[in-house]
Amino acid sequence: MNGQLKKCHIAITSFIDSCSSHNLDSLPIVAVEMIHSLFLINHAGDIFLEKHWKSVIGRSVCDYFFEAKENAAEPEDVPPVLQTPHHYLISIYRDRLFFLSVIQTEAPPLFVIELLHRVVETFQDYFGECSETVIKDNVVTVYELLEEMLDNGFPLATESNILKEMIRPPTILRTMVNTLTGTSNFEERLPSGQLSTIPWRRSGVKYTNNEAYFDVIEEIDAIVDKSGTTLCAEIQGVIEACVKLTGMPDLTLSFMNPRLLDDVSFHPCVRFKRWEAERVLSFIPPDGNFTLMSYHVNAQNLVAIPVYVKQNISFFESGSGGRLDLTAGPKQTMGKTVEGLVITVHMPKAVLGASLTATQGSYTYDPATKVLVWDIGRLNPQKLPNLRGSLSLQAGAPKPEDNPSINIALKIQQLAISGLKVNRLDMYGEKYKPFKGVKYVTKAGKFQVRT
Repeated sequence: MNGQLKKCHIAITSFIDSCSSHNLDSLPIVAVEMIHSLFLINHAGDIFLEKHWKSVIGRSVCDYFFEAKENAAEPEDVPPVLQTPHHYLISIYRDRLFFLSVIQTEAPPLFVIELLHRVVETFQDYFGECSETVIKDNVVTVYELLEEMLDNGFPLATESNILKEMIRPPTILRTMVNTLTGTSNFEERLPSGQLSTIPWRRSGVKYTNNEAYFDVIEEIDAIVDKSGTTLCAEIQGVIEACVKLTGMPDLTLSFMNPRLLDDVSFHPCVRFKRWEAERVLSFIPPDGNFTLMSYHVNAQNLVAIPVYVKQNISFFESGSGGRLDLTAGPKQTMGKTVEGLVITVHMPKAVLGASLTATQGSYTYDPATKVLVWDIGRLNPQKLPNLRGSLSLQAGAPKPEDNPSINIALKIQQLAISGLKVNRLDMYGEKYKPFKGVKYVTKAGKFQVRT
């Protein structure tokens, strides 16, 4: 997601959820016009699927988008909103695919962007991944989902539980039966949740084992300079829930330190007034998996940097070659182990190859993309990993002026780097005692070290 929009889109999530859980008559007047057409474009720039909710718009409207794509250095740099003489083009880039929507009149762009992300997440929930191959293999189900998620271009049913009652997720056996009988995955009856005052939860839910599990997942976005000073840092957090409870339970989730959360966005099941008054999450949960809330922590003094990278990348004045020396170590991990540590170095164009020695893990260098990847794995504080060696340059090439950039990927289990902790989970309305659990995970988002 675009860096600026990543911060802004959180605020629109509750808005779109509220729109999808009410009748169209109650939509805010701001959503006068919504998506007219949707084009799915692969990484090579080929349109492989299109959906029109009103009249058909020719593919030539995408030429403005292709021109912007040509001018962008990276796919992520394509402007998310483009204005043409007769349309607005709003797009997102996910999983090496562009989702390009066509709007005929002015509409809130973040509303449309959030809706496009919801489409991608629905595809991932149904098919396990969102790729060109998977979409083509399940094209009938894809069109059925798009038809139900938007009615005449307006958001209608974006809740996964409701969609799965109407359109059954594909399986190998079901696909074979549908092929032989000529039927589809579409249910003829209306979902029970659509008939209740709680549209996100179906009625008559029963389980033998009642359980409620929550995953607190945080991503660190940070830029660290050569001396190790943090230039900017922020945390994007989300709480994913898996709730399988019988009946109509009413849950209350409280935190030890809720005041550190900024820009919170909730699933429509959360009672917002109680959060405002008590900083407590009170809700009747959907059945199954859902995103309970997302949040943002932008106070830099609250963002702990979990690892450091000591680096020395230099090139000889003659331009004949260079040296590289990298060492990684733990910094603020609260006693937890750093796993899945990967360091990626984007080299200057003049670098042809690398002859390096790694004390831990393995490295690869792609001379075409000029990218060096050092896969360290688990970080051992007692024996810090090191990568050093020589770099070869093109013959006669001048000394590179651009400094390489270093990106870091990592994962820390059982740690929320912001310090957020769940205090307790209480259930009302039902007499049984469910199994309860909370898991914390910290990941690296856009984590860069400058050289």
